[in-house]
Amino acid sequence: MIVVSSMGGPGRAPSCPEGASLVASVDVEWSKNYRVRNGNRPFCYSVVYLAVPHRRRLVDLACQTFAYTSVYVEGDDETAELVRLADLDLRVALAGADRIAGHQLSSDLAVLSANASGGAAGVLAAREAWHGRRDEPVPARRVIDTRYDSGHILRCRSRRLVDVCTSLDLDVSQPELRGISMTALHREWLLNRDDIARERISVLNLRHSVSTALVALRAAGRGTWDGTLNVNRLLRAQLEGAFDWFGSPAFARLV
Repeated sequence: MIVVSSMGGPGRAPSCPEGASLVASVDVEWSKNYRVRNGNRPFCYSVVYLAVPHRRRLVDLACQTFAYTSVYVEGDDETAELVRLADLDLRVALAGADRIAGHQLSSDLAVLSANASGGAAGVLAAREAWHGRRDEPVPARRVIDTRYDSGHILRCRSRRLVDVCTSLDLDVSQPELRGISMTALHREWLLNRDDIARERISVLNLRHSVSTALVALRAAGRGTWDGTLNVNRLLRAQLEGAFDWFGSPAFARLV
């Protein structure tokens, strides 16, 4: 299993400073096979944590730092172990974070659940929390799914994450998928051990987690930003050195 983390690995969360709340954002990538029942296979996930100060005015999220863990399989035989680690991270997030965010989180959790080889208490608890989230207005929700819970702040009808972000002036350009699909990138890793192909997906996945957290905080009325916020600059500033992909000309053009 390939783990890149600022927190020492899966199953850990940062301490939350006094006078702040901790937000966890989760995103899972999986290979799709709709011809086989429960044929989708998760191969990468990330969780990021943001500690957001309690203030009467909106927090400037352009200055926000985050902690992260990224996990990627070495091969298809590690699917069960990836699910176990994701389940552990979900349990830690549910125990320690004040708010949990995801984009179409229900699908991520369903794929993890379908591939769990044993008990998955964290996945089950997260699914229950997702189903119960509508008992509260969006600002008070413990779980915010930005696909379904951000309509009141959007100017677009699409609920794809990239369109949601564009509507909110978040620049989430994705050079990783320029001229190639995620499926093809993942195949390059499995068949040819192309480290850059794997890193491209890991960075894409982390971008999803970070941008989802920003949208969730905006939807909850906790934060904002002026003008257009370039999420790729946030990623490079805080992840540079962890992934060689940040040094590529394709990524450099974005920042």
